[in-house]
Amino acid sequence: MEYKKLDTEDINYIERLIGDQERILYGTEINEEYSHDELSDTASYPDLVVKVTSTEEVSAIMKYAYEKNIPVTPRGAGTGLVGASVAIEHGIMLDTSLMNHFLELDEDNLTLTVEPGVLLMELAAYVEERGFFYPPDPGEKSATIGGNISTNAGGMRAVKYGVTRDYVRGLEVVLPDGRVVEFGGKIVKNSTGYALKDLIIGSEGTLGIITKATLKILPLPKKAISLLIPFPTLQKAIGTVPLIIKSRAIPTAIEFMQREVIIDAEKYLGKKFPDSRADAYLLLKFDGNSTEEIEKDYECVARICLEQGAVDILISDTNEREESIWKARGAFLEAIKGSTTYMDEVDVVVPRSSVNEMVEYIHDLYKEVNVRIKSFGHAGDGNLHAYILKDDLSEQEWEEKMKAAMDRIYGKARELKGQVSGEHGIGYAKKSYLMESLDPAAVEIMKGIKQAFDPKNILNPHKVCQL
Repeated sequence: MEYKKLDTEDINYIERLIGDQERILYGTEINEEYSHDELSDTASYPDLVVKVTSTEEVSAIMKYAYEKNIPVTPRGAGTGLVGASVAIEHGIMLDTSLMNHFLELDEDNLTLTVEPGVLLMELAAYVEERGFFYPPDPGEKSATIGGNISTNAGGMRAVKYGVTRDYVRGLEVVLPDGRVVEFGGKIVKNSTGYALKDLIIGSEGTLGIITKATLKILPLPKKAISLLIPFPTLQKAIGTVPLIIKSRAIPTAIEFMQREVIIDAEKYLGKKFPDSRADAYLLLKFDGNSTEEIEKDYECVARICLEQGAVDILISDTNEREESIWKARGAFLEAIKGSTTYMDEVDVVVPRSSVNEMVEYIHDLYKEVNVRIKSFGHAGDGNLHAYILKDDLSEQEWEEKMKAAMDRIYGKARELKGQVSGEHGIGYAKKSYLMESLDPAAVEIMKGIKQAFDPKNILNPHKVCQL
């Protein structure tokens, strides 16, 4: 596809359309942050950034871009890790961060309707202040809800509650040609034709631009208790996870972490973790409407952990303790990032019964490829995050070792019947691994879906399955 290069006529048209020069950035006005996302080394500047404030603006810009063959890249907070919000073909970038309004809390239908630029931490605070609960809980709290929906981010509470897709009831979407459509709504059940809403969720801005989302919310659990459980070895810690799952006690979250990552987090936050004496830890959370309701589950899990060699069971039943533990967990990514010169990530997911084998494989891999690898993850849902660290390696050494490590990790995930990404998506950086992991027929269907939504391929080109 040959795209039109933005010229003065295009810029003047968009300036007239928006009518607010402060929301339009061009040339040297475009901040360096707009050229990349949080982690990926994929970098490319857009020609023009428009900070949109309404569905009508998004629609008008898309209609113009479609007519003129101008590529458009949607962007939220830029916290992605795979280059999905990078303007590979330059063109127009639509920054949706100013579309950050809460539109309706419907207590009768237990739904919340928001614009895509609402931050995850704002959303959580808004509903909890009103006695409600939005379960999806990705680690990056400064991400936008539009970005979460676009990658189907799941987060730490997926063990009990499921992922973002399970909480999206309806979407307002601007299509590549500027048409505005609604998929789903406040309804709980829907067998009306193809599940188009679910195609948009996880599509990483390649099929349409989300301008409103209607989310399912739940009554807020009245009580939460966490268990921090130190183990003498990683093998003992991670080997306990399948037994916890098999016990049918259902924690809200099951996280695993190693001492070296905790030490990174302590340095990053300037605060001591409640315990850092053991090699490995499981962090579990239970919630419900009373202590008695959740006691049975956590006592069962504590017993299993002690039988498997846990050093201790540390119960966190106050808000202060809860915050210190989970704040450290939320800082792991930034803490690891701060411990090295550069890093790249692997976000694999395997069946829950194979999580111990996958974790141990990643842990031992550094001996084979001679590069530092740190990992942590959502052990209860099989989604593991491994970070390959550059340290003082030369560019050539880094490329060779990083590729060798990634090839082996993704290969092991395939062997265990897993997938390339649990929640970070494919974007631009992980396309080759997607192609290797899926049946070619499935890739062709994906390309056909992209063609049906965006026949001119102007919306976020070169992402997911697009070469």
